[in-house]
Amino acid sequence: MKKLDRYIAKNFLVGYAIAFCVLIGMRVIIDLFVNLDEFTESNGAIKRIIIYYLTNSLLYFRDSAGMIIVVAASFCFGKMIRSNELIAIMASGVSLKRTIWPVIFLALILSGILVINQEIVIPSLADQLVRKQDDIIGQESYNVRFITDANGSLIFSQRFEVETATLYNPTILLRRLISKNGIWEITARIDADKAVIDKQSGNWELYTEVPDSNDWLHYGRVIERNPEKPIRNISFYKSDITARDIPIRCKSENISLMSLHQLTTLASQRTKIRDMAQLYSQKHFRITEPIISMIMLLISLPILVCRDPKAIKSAILISFSITSMCFVLTFICKMLATEQIVFNRVIPELWAWLPVFIFLPISFIIMDSMKT
Repeated sequence: MKKLDRYIAKNFLVGYAIAFCVLIGMRVIIDLFVNLDEFTESNGAIKRIIIYYLTNSLLYFRDSAGMIIVVAASFCFGKMIRSNELIAIMASGVSLKRTIWPVIFLALILSGILVINQEIVIPSLADQLVRKQDDIIGQESYNVRFITDANGSLIFSQRFEVETATLYNPTILLRRLISKNGIWEITARIDADKAVIDKQSGNWELYTEVPDSNDWLHYGRVIERNPEKPIRNISFYKSDITARDIPIRCKSENISLMSLHQLTTLASQRTKIRDMAQLYSQKHFRITEPIISMIMLLISLPILVCRDPKAIKSAILISFSITSMCFVLTFICKMLATEQIVFNRVIPELWAWLPVFIFLPISFIIMDSMKT
């Protein structure tokens, strides 16, 4: 790597570190200011605040990674323009297009870190990221409202305790697919007083409480739809749903914490139409978001690399205006991805790729018109 590349890379990384701390710090401070009373409702508030924002910083980074790169590029080239360094580079016979390649190379690496964060780190911590500000660690409980497993069964429970990994009064509806259009038929129902996950086998052990006693019998009841078949007892239910999955699956918005592989597996289970639209929207946005981050950078770089120090303010303003339009359009597309807007159909693929179709040609035009 040449000295010029190292110098530009150093300026960009310094700007990236500053932008990261400022943008993520502002997000943390604003959220803490709004929700401070939620943390102080129980003891150990400081510890809970630290753990909560350390984990949620992963989500803040995921949502603002593209803007952080643009701000870092503005810092890098703004400093060079203010010192008239770009004029010296051009006077030495080096094209200004050559100066932006170290930034693009580092942006690709940082986009790779964003993908690792989304596909590996966040899914591994998803059960912690669903916590609310007033939740006490280890004492969370959730209402389970008919979540689907790989068998096609629907799992319902009045309460799931995280600390004991226990479903209370669970009801499991066993189904079979009778049509390719996603039509299911209920074949049987499993009832129990509680179900506890077995960490070794991954099965849900079923228990029935003995009346007027504290004893538990190791079985649950299977009630067939066919009235001619007798009620039988089973000791466990085998499912791909684990204790870590339940907090994530209890709310549809939590699917954004899943990896692309998990989303693909969940989509194959043929859930409700709206849920399918959310799944496909997440799958396609998972692919387009790193691309959009790079597009935002490609749009801003040719504008930022100007030779006149007096024009740097207007260049930064124009750059941020265009990249903000791309950012806002992406946000709007995420909201419209599950709505019947075009031809009275839900087309999540269209909305996920729309910012790419609009701003990728614009980035090529701006790059081609760059004065070197």
